[in-house]
Amino acid sequence: MDTNTRFFSPTKGPVPFSDMIVDIVSIMEQDPDYSYEVIVGTDSHPSLGDTDFVTAIIVRRIGKGGRYFWHRSCEGRFHSLSQRIYREAILSFDWAKAIMEELESHTMLDFNLEIHVDVGQNGKSRSLIDGVVGMIVGGGFPVKIKPEAYAASSVADKYT
Repeated sequence: MDTNTRFFSPTKGPVPFSDMIVDIVSIMEQDPDYSYEVIVGTDSHPSLGDTDFVTAIIVRRIGKGGRYFWHRSCEGRFHSLSQRIYREAILSFDWAKAIMEELESHTMLDFNLEIHVDVGQNGKSRSLIDGVVGMIVGGGFPVKIKPEAYAASSVADKYT
């Protein structure tokens, strides 16, 4: 992932990836007695030529709210739902990996990182659950599906 990529924060506006990491660390260091979650999820929307992908990164102070950042990327046409869902999962996985690499040097931080994928037991994506979840879990990250996958199905979806 390109660490020069700009994310948008509803609180601060456009921020480069490196500044987003600084914000995440700052949020966690502000109140170290709380438990934190960093959640990554991606949603997509096909348009006439390209497909818009929006990745949301949420920092949640459990019991005390949180903040989120999002990034839009535009890619070529995806001819099937399966292709789009797997691309969403790969984008989320790659951003989660980049975040973990950046946060590893901050050993005092106490947080869990999970990936939310936009698949669920109801609807057309149910046949993709095992493959997508297996791919993420095999890569070492916990994963949630709908209806618990709010990073993908609510936050990212808001911007697609």
